[in-house]
Amino acid sequence: MKESNFSFENLKVWQESRKLVSEIYRLVRKFPKEEKFALGDQIRRAVISVPSNIAEGSGRGSLKEQIHFIEIAYGSLMEVYCQLQVASDLSFIQEADLENIKPKVSSIANMLTGLRASLRKRLTP
Repeated sequence: MKESNFSFENLKVWQESRKLVSEIYRLVRKFPKEEKFALGDQIRRAVISVPSNIAEGSGRGSLKEQIHFIEIAYGSLMEVYCQLQVASDLSFIQEADLENIKPKVSSIANMLTGLRASLRKRLTP
């Protein structure tokens, strides 16, 4: 018997943000031991917030609520990138790591913006 997917599982933005979570977790492992529970923990919380809020928003009944959760996901994504810049400034990660992540963050940001716009169009007749 084939299991059906929850609606958010079909969203490319959710799929890509899940991949980003794994990638960020691997990067944070490079942090100095004393930072794994400071900046590293903050980055992990922010990055897991992205797919989590996409999923939570998809389960909400109203389009306004769905949009709200997409906006939270976008904010968390920006937080992740900012914190990775700080990690790079502090030499916890290589500049090349940051440059490798940037297009992925940009792509997810664009998809979130598109999803929000699509939901807003459905909101106003």
